[in-house]
Amino acid sequence: MNSVLDIEKPVKIDKIFQSPRLNLNQALCPHCDLVVDLPRLKLNQKADCPRCHTTLKINWSEPFNRATTYSAAALFMLILANLFTFVSLSVAGLSSNISLTSVLEIMVDQRYDLLALLFMIFVQILPAFCMFALFCISTRMPMPYRLKIFLAKWLILLKPWCMVEIFLVGVLVSFVKLMSYGSIDIGPSFIAFCAYCILHVRAFQYADKTWIWGTIAKAPDIRPLKAGVSGLEQQVKSCHCCGAILVEQSVNCTRCFTTSYARKKESIQITLALLIGSIVLYIPANVLPIMTTLAFGSSMDSTIMAGVVLLWGGGAYPIALIIFIASVLVPSLKMGAIAWLCWCTKTKKVLSGHRMMQVYEVVELVGRWSMVDVFVIAVLVGLVSFGNLMNIFPAQGVIYFAFVVIVTMVASVFFDPRLMWDRRSENLKRKLETNKRSLHLGITKLA
Repeated sequence: MNSVLDIEKPVKIDKIFQSPRLNLNQALCPHCDLVVDLPRLKLNQKADCPRCHTTLKINWSEPFNRATTYSAAALFMLILANLFTFVSLSVAGLSSNISLTSVLEIMVDQRYDLLALLFMIFVQILPAFCMFALFCISTRMPMPYRLKIFLAKWLILLKPWCMVEIFLVGVLVSFVKLMSYGSIDIGPSFIAFCAYCILHVRAFQYADKTWIWGTIAKAPDIRPLKAGVSGLEQQVKSCHCCGAILVEQSVNCTRCFTTSYARKKESIQITLALLIGSIVLYIPANVLPIMTTLAFGSSMDSTIMAGVVLLWGGGAYPIALIIFIASVLVPSLKMGAIAWLCWCTKTKKVLSGHRMMQVYEVVELVGRWSMVDVFVIAVLVGLVSFGNLMNIFPAQGVIYFAFVVIVTMVASVFFDPRLMWDRRSENLKRKLETNKRSLHLGITKLA
C-alpha cells in the first residue's frame, strides 16, 4: 500500500504498483500510524501516505550538493545582511537608518528586552543554527556521532520556528504603512536579506527527516510488517525524532537514543491546557495597544483592529486584509481548530479522518504566520525615531500577542494526530460490531 508522486510531474501510481522489480522498504506514518510499503523512488519523486497524504520520503536529485550549496550561501548572505544599512526613512528633511542589529539596540533601549529577544531568536539565531547544522550534515564532515545526533535533532525540531520569510513579509507591510509619512530607501542589507530568505527556504526543502537521518545511521532492523495496518496493532511504534520503526516494548531509539512512545503521553490534556493559556493571553493581546505613536507632541495608541481599520481607511486594502487574516482570523481559527480536534478525538462518535487531518495540517502551516504583526512593529520601532517630530514605541499588547502565537504553536506540537485515527478505527470497529449484531438478530427472527 503506497502512494508515489513526482515532485515536478505526477506519476501514474498504478504502473508503479505493477512493477515487480521495485525493492520495497517500509515506513510507519508519523501522523496516522499506518504501515506503508515504499517502492524505490526515482529522482525527484516523493512517497506519500495513502491514508493521510503525509509525505514519508523524498528522493531529491543531488541532495548533498544542493543542501551544502544553499545552506552555505544562506549563511554568507545572513552575514552580509547584518553588516550594512537595511532600510532608511526620510521625513521632513530628517532621515533614519536602521540595520538588523540596530533594531535590537533600539528595542533594548526602550526596555522591550523580551521583544528584542524574540526577534533575535526567530529571525537570527535559530535560522543561522539550522543552516549551520544542515551544512555540517550535508558535507558529511567527520564529527562525533553524538554531535551528529544533536545537530539532526535540533534541525528537525527548530525548523518550524525559523521565521525569516515571515519577517520579510513584515518588513514589506511596514513599508506600506510608512509610505504616507515619507520616502523609503532600501539598503544593501535588505537585498542581501531577500537573497538569504530565498536560499533559506530552498535549503529547508532538502532538510527531509528521512534523508537527514539516513545520512547519519541506518535505521534499526525490524521484522516485516503488514502494510495497510496500524503500527499499534502490530506492536511497533515510530520514533518521533528520527522516524525509525521500533518494537513497542523498546524504551529508547537505537539510532537517535530518544525516548520513544507509541503515543504522546497526555497529549490531549497538555494541548487543552496550552489552548486555555493562549485564550487567556489573547484577551489582553486584543484589548491592550500593541504600539504607541508620538507625533508633534500628541500620543496615539493602536490596537490590532485599530491598525486594520486605519489601513483600510487609507486605501491599503491588501495590507489591511493581510494583517486582519494573520493577526485576527488565523489565531482565532487556530484556537478553535485545536479545540475541535481535541473534542473530536476525545468524545465525538463519528469522525472524518481526512477532514480532521486537513484541519491539523492547516493549523501547523499557518499558525506561525501570525508573527507578522510582531515583526511589523519591530521594524516601525526601529525606523520611526525622529526625536520630537515622530516616534513609535511598542506597547504591552504586542508581547501578549507574541506569546499567543508561541503558545498555540507549542499546543499543536503536543497534539498527537494519531489519536484521531485511533478514534476513527475504534468507531469503525464499533459500527461493524453493531451491524453484525443487527444482522444476527435479523437472521434469528427469520428463523
